[in-house]
Amino acid sequence: MDIHKELDTRGLNCPLPILKAKKALADMESGQLLKVVATDPGSNRDFQAFARQTGNELVEQSTVGDEFIHVLKRR
Repeated sequence: MDIHKELDTRGLNCPLPILKAKKALADMESGQLLKVVATDPGSNRDFQAFARQTGNELVEQSTVGDEFIHVLKRR
């Protein structure tokens, strides 16, 4: 997977990871991938809802230790 931009939102709680992701996606081109690393346990469902509402594709979600990894594809 070719990640074009990565965001570190560790230590931030909702809604900051989503707001930072939204800003990053606005600066990206269609089809590019954004990886967001978060520690907020609610971020899994937050990013699912964000993808549905914005039309961006949630390509992957995973958990590594206490970190939640989200990969979004810019629409």
